Amino acid sequence: MGPNFTNISRVLTRIDEINRQFNLYGEQSNTPVKNRFVDVLNEVERNKRGFTSGSKNISGKTSYSELQDVIDECAEKYNIDNELIRAMIQVESGWNTDAVSNKGAQGLMQLMPRTAAMLGVNDPFDPAQNIEGGVRYISDLTDKYRGDIEKALAAYNAGPARVDSGNIPDVSKRYVKNIMAIYRKLREMS
Repeated sequence: MGPNFTNISRVLTRIDEINRQFNLYGEQSNTPVKNRFVDVLNEVERNKRGFTSGSKNISGKTSYSELQDVIDECAEKYNIDNELIRAMIQVESGWNTDAVSNKGAQGLMQLMPRTAAMLGVNDPFDPAQNIEGGVRYISDLTDKYRGDIEKALAAYNAGPARVDSGNIPDVSKRYVKNIMAIYRKLREMS
């Protein structure tokens, strides 16, 4: 007896239904437009929440120039390099205000819901709130690890308990390496 593909078939049928519902196929053809399935799911989730963005009404893919004022203000307020914030946002979300990770981290700086609540972030998809919360958190971690940015970044990604135990996952080590490479490049350019 061969494999049972019933469940796979159901999933593929559901994906097609969602694609049609959100018009991910061009009107004249079956060629998908460039949206990813995860982007559609994020859009559905935002619509369920009645999503509205913050002060600048920014939603979706954005850039440093659109958020420069917020980043500069937070950099000064929390004594964190502007370039480090930019590098973190690049690695965390690729400048997507609506990003949601497979673990549930949200927004530009990918705040976990409990962390966001702890930091007073009511809407993690509001760029200003998310950046303020993320910068405050990395600032607190930098203080905790006495200025060791790499340890602070590892704790931001894996959690302080893992860093404190010395059990930093490889994925977090790569995360730190990627951010530090971008950070150094941005510092050279400024």
